[in-house]
Amino acid sequence: MRQGMGSHQSASMGKDEWLTPPPIIKALGEFDLDPCAPAVRPWDTARLHYSRSENGLTKEWIGRVWLNPPYGQQTGLWLNKLKKHGDGIALIFARTETKMFFDYCWRADALLFLLNRLYFYHVDGTRASANAGAPSVLVAYGDKNVRALKECRIEGKFIKL
Repeated sequence: MRQGMGSHQSASMGKDEWLTPPPIIKALGEFDLDPCAPAVRPWDTARLHYSRSENGLTKEWIGRVWLNPPYGQQTGLWLNKLKKHGDGIALIFARTETKMFFDYCWRADALLFLLNRLYFYHVDGTRASANAGAPSVLVAYGDKNVRALKECRIEGKFIKL
């Protein structure tokens, strides 16, 4: 199965594009760039979007970045770029034991481990009938994003690193 930008691999679901729940984006405030946006989306996640065909990994990132990267082996590439950029928030699975998590998440500025598993959305704007199947975490780089996680009122456990 092929993984797409801003998407999550799910063999049981048979597709690879899963959108961030709108309340997550709303709670975190405005973003300047989403480098992993689906080409077709029912709502915006930032002022500027790069789709799969534009390959956000090869583009310059500007301002505050929202990152819902492809899940799997590519996730570390996207987190590395966000870490170097230093201004943004990523949404990934909370796989705390992985090398990728140690390399990029435990070295972030803050984490928000979400209470309950998320329900992602389809590109037509409908909520998936099943939850994500794993816990999620928001990963913040930069002081503004640390404050956003701390003050967002998304249920979970906030940890400043």
